[in-house]
Amino acid sequence: MMIRGKFDALDDTAREAVRAAGNAAFTEAGTFTHDQSVSSFTFRCQVPAGPDDGENEATRAAMAALDAHGHPYQLLHVAVTDMRDIKIRRKGHPRTTSG
Repeated sequence: MMIRGKFDALDDTAREAVRAAGNAAFTEAGTFTHDQSVSSFTFRCQVPAGPDDGENEATRAAMAALDAHGHPYQLLHVAVTDMRDIKIRRKGHPRTTSG
């Protein structure tokens, strides 16, 4: 899950907490990437899904992870990638070229 947004009036303590949670990894607790002024952000999190879970359940879980950080924000965009739908292409034998 990736959530883009803007922070609402972070104080210095909150700004430092966001910087400390900064990373580009997808974790269940979620991590932030942000602009230099820490006003706009992308929140990345991994949401474990049950067999019947869909985008709505994933979005609710991601929003709960974002809310758990306790920072005021305005939501701009939410993107869901269901890893169950990703096809992995395995590399086979190396191709040989003639000629």
